[in-house]
Amino acid sequence: MLNQPKQAETAQQGMHATRRVLLVLENLPVPHDRRMWQVATSLRRAGYHVSVISPRPPDEPEYCELEGIHLYRYPMLPPTHSVGNFVREALYCLWHTFRLSKRVEKEQGFDVFHAGNPLDIFWSIGLYYKLRGKKFVYEHRDLCPELYEVRFKKRGLFYHLQVWFERLSYRFADMIIEMNESYRQNALQRGRARPDKIVIVRSGPRASEFYPVEPDPALKCGKRFLVCYLGVMGPQDGTDTFVKAAHHIMHKRGFTDVHFVAIGSGDCLEEVKQLAHELGMQEHITFTGFVRDRELLVRYLSTADVGVASDPDNSYTARSTMNKIIEFMSVGLPIVATRSIENKWSAQDALISPPDDSPEAFGDTILELLLDEGRRKLMSEFGRRRFLECLSWERSEQVLLCAYDRLFQNLPPNGEEDKEPSQASLLPR
Repeated sequence: MLNQPKQAETAQQGMHATRRVLLVLENLPVPHDRRMWQVATSLRRAGYHVSVISPRPPDEPEYCELEGIHLYRYPMLPPTHSVGNFVREALYCLWHTFRLSKRVEKEQGFDVFHAGNPLDIFWSIGLYYKLRGKKFVYEHRDLCPELYEVRFKKRGLFYHLQVWFERLSYRFADMIIEMNESYRQNALQRGRARPDKIVIVRSGPRASEFYPVEPDPALKCGKRFLVCYLGVMGPQDGTDTFVKAAHHIMHKRGFTDVHFVAIGSGDCLEEVKQLAHELGMQEHITFTGFVRDRELLVRYLSTADVGVASDPDNSYTARSTMNKIIEFMSVGLPIVATRSIENKWSAQDALISPPDDSPEAFGDTILELLLDEGRRKLMSEFGRRRFLECLSWERSEQVLLCAYDRLFQNLPPNGEEDKEPSQASLLPR
């Protein structure tokens, strides 16, 4: 009995010594957002106390605990199709994130406010908590000004406002996490960020979870080949190009021994489904929606013969690393994708690009690859090897945890040094 107070004091000291992190995200629910879930689980496995705020799927509770991670989630708004709704969504998410952050602070506590974009609106909450002695980490996942420009096909006031918000995020952050070297250059040049704040933590699935499995012929719906699109389906993602390319292959080139699958969801899902119906492709394209079952997703990717990233080449995609590229490589799936500096850096010889972004060019390139088994085999072997050696989450996890260690020691993070040739050498000639 005499030892109880001392034991309680020791336990309390241990609790205070635990590093506590709050992760926030606006555009997708967690754990459906694989990038943020990987960050959360990596920190949790390293001994951190982790809470997450994000939107939530319908009919799920505001709070739950999953794999030792505390999830606080608010209802998602309907898809955004106008600038007015875009602003309304930003204010809605900002309010709910702040409201839930106060709840997390009371119930779980946190020492780090770690915000992932889009949107670049959480700097205000980060500043609020920074003034109260907490750390602010800005995880820059998307180029929001360019995303806005591509989505609404204009710049104007809201474009420049997002440039300003991005700069404020860089300014107030104690640590800046960038996805690739192109984003790091954006932080230095447009964002005027201090170089010693920046660390590159690339996206990619865990090698222990994403690996080739036995193909499932049933997924090909009786056809010889399966072509797969994977990812978000927004106005900027080129899912309509994938549908039109499939139509070109079957109806213009007369090659019918192929089925198509579009895995994912987003603001334009219903529109691309309607497009498939108008083109008479509804029986030839399977729209799965988000596939929450990782084993099913890996089975689809392992069964497919070609993976397609039909994002149009623009100011956003040119510098962005697409998660789907790395996920295709994780199972050795040959890729047809837009030629951008980051696509080329990631996939290198596992990727071929059409001569332009038209559906016809994509369709012809996909068909050419389907009919060249030897090339597909070489691309598959190269992509799988490069993923294991350079791009798996296990590699990025080490960088993330080292950066967090330095954050808690009040030291600037060490930027990741890409042991690769200069990216400038990978640009189209």
